Amino acid sequence: MPTLDVSRILPYRPEQLFDIAADVERYPDFLPWWLSAKIRRRDGNVYYTDQVIGFGPVRQRFSTKTVLQRPHEIAVTAIDGPFETFDLTWRFDLVESVRCEVALVGEIDVGSPLLRSVLGRAMGGTADSILSAFEDRARRLHDPRAR
Repeated sequence: MPTLDVSRILPYRPEQLFDIAADVERYPDFLPWWLSAKIRRRDGNVYYTDQVIGFGPVRQRFSTKTVLQRPHEIAVTAIDGPFETFDLTWRFDLVESVRCEVALVGEIDVGSPLLRSVLGRAMGGTADSILSAFEDRARRLHDPRAR
């Protein structure tokens, strides 16, 4: 199943990029396949989210636990749903005073062979698509020329 491992150096501070990745309820506004995301509980630097992703006619509901280590890392783990494995980590490393390397790494696997087939086809290039959408969001929020 897909392993995600992609990174880019972007002209923003880690805090700015961290805040975009941590704002899960906005994912449906800019990330491909995210249909809904709602935080149902917060506990310090941890929150629990109900999410729905969709690939064509296929919709999958799942819940996640997200651990925030501002401004350097966000770890997301599925706690229910169709996934046998769903571990994603966002990392934000300062490169220069206003540049940051953002990385998205992780692993996703599902138990159902049918869903594995659909997910595998739909997720080709997923990490790049997610990071491109993330970069576009950062540009719209933090680059005055993009507004």
